[in-house]
Amino acid sequence: MAELCVGSVLVTGANRGIGLGLVHHFLRMPKPPQWIFATCRDPKGQRAQDLQNLASKHPNLVIIALEVANPVSIKAAAAKVGEHLGGSGLNLLINNAGMVKPKMLEAETLEDMTETYTTNTAGPLLMGQAFLPLLKKAAQGSPGSGLSCSKAAIVNMSSIGGSIASCFGWEIMPVASYRCSKAALNMLSKCQSLAYKEHGILCVALHPGWVQTDMGSSAGHTPPVTVDDSVQGMLKVLSSLSEKDTGAFLDWKGKVVPW
Repeated sequence: MAELCVGSVLVTGANRGIGLGLVHHFLRMPKPPQWIFATCRDPKGQRAQDLQNLASKHPNLVIIALEVANPVSIKAAAAKVGEHLGGSGLNLLINNAGMVKPKMLEAETLEDMTETYTTNTAGPLLMGQAFLPLLKKAAQGSPGSGLSCSKAAIVNMSSIGGSIASCFGWEIMPVASYRCSKAALNMLSKCQSLAYKEHGILCVALHPGWVQTDMGSSAGHTPPVTVDDSVQGMLKVLSSLSEKDTGAFLDWKGKVVPW
């Protein structure tokens, strides 16, 4: 299995959980990316301490303030990333930032539904729009006509909770607002794959497994998958993707998840 090889990558929600795990793995690669852009809401805050410690040791790691529910913040982040990249593009955009409000269906509110959808679905839409010029640039600068994550790609961190066919874990985590937002994210991923294919950009929705993070444990159960195993699996999957996979909904082991 070829190791994923990218010149530049951006990970949202990178201060903890899966996002931080991805940053760790990118830094540890035999040939790490020239640029790793790690974004979070408050780069100087206590919750970003681990990220700050890493950045102090690795000059290729750049922490950028970004609120995925705020279009102004997204545009500012895209401009900063563009400055760092100079004339080159962004190879890999990983929309990992997400939220869940654990509630029973009868307790869901318009506010919760709107906030969850804005972060989990509209955020990745706006990120794709803002970073499209940099992704296009990366695709144009890569040899070959095929699609791959090493060339230019958008990876949307989805969840099997958004699978209408599976309805996995309903008894443990009903969380309708989260499930609806991820089902919509899956459709967004499909739309992006259709719209951006002509620009040489691969787009997929990825289920990381039920992972031992703050979000994964929010229902009061210990998830079976460690961050390390999930991230390792996902990076292996990303390294093997090609144009036949664009628009797919896959899990961290590379299996197709039912829509």
